[in-house]
Amino acid sequence: MERTTWDGLPVSDDPPYGATVAVWRSGGGRRQWLLLHRAHHGPEYEGDWAWTPPSGARLPGETLAACARRELIEETGLELHCSPTPCGTADWAVYSAEAPVDAGVVVDAEHDRFAWVELDDALALCRPAAVADGLRAVGRWVDVESSVGG
Repeated sequence: MERTTWDGLPVSDDPPYGATVAVWRSGGGRRQWLLLHRAHHGPEYEGDWAWTPPSGARLPGETLAACARRELIEETGLELHCSPTPCGTADWAVYSAEAPVDAGVVVDAEHDRFAWVELDDALALCRPAAVADGLRAVGRWVDVESSVGG
């Protein structure tokens, strides 16, 4: 049976099946993370908790890097450099992208709003728990990478 996305597009038969892009920005000595609020498909997506970083399924034959970039552009309008991280799983890749402080986000029809929030607030809003766990891991990874590069 062919796997499809919520909107009927085919999903790669080979793992990783998709990618998340943890987008962050720094300003005033603080790091904020971009979250999108889901706007579709039933009561499990209703409420203030229904937030996630940009993410989506990998199309058949699509590279992970192309998937991450496409999902980021489709869901936010942002064209940023997406760096792979070691924070994903065998089934789902996780990328990181730094946005300028004044980045203009334009959400797609899959989402109804966005927010820039500090990591602890982001972790409290993300569901399912695996989404929060991945974002927490990226937060640690970005901290380490920033200290090595700085």
